[in-house]
Amino acid sequence: QVQLVESGGGSVQAGGSLRLSCAASGRTSSSTNMAWFRQAPGKEREFVSISTRSGTTLYSDSVKGRFTISRDNAKNTVYLEMNSLKPEDTAVYYCAAAQPGPLRRGYSNPDSYDYWGQGTQVTVSS
Repeated sequence: QVQLVESGGGSVQAGGSLRLSCAASGRTSSSTNMAWFRQAPGKEREFVSISTRSGTTLYSDSVKGRFTISRDNAKNTVYLEMNSLKPEDTAVYYCAAAQPGPLRRGYSNPDSYDYWGQGTQVTVSS
């Protein structure tokens, strides 16, 4: 089992920055694929970014160039640095983890992930 706890959400004005953290405990390793998703009211959960077990980082087109994912394997923590925030970034942000191995339905599909955090709210005002 893996437990994920997000922190760092909050309210910020457009153009501002936030840094989210996701602390993992349990059966985690550097081989665990770690990702961020978000879900706005009335919308489906959408992929934001992933840090794969091979060290690859990928982003959705909507956040590319503004968000940066990183991980500290010694601390079992993954971060999401969010800059130039826009009102459309407002959502609950979720950390997700997938056990080592191929992501069964692709990296952007929530069904590929085995564990989820409780979510942290990010609100960006104009």
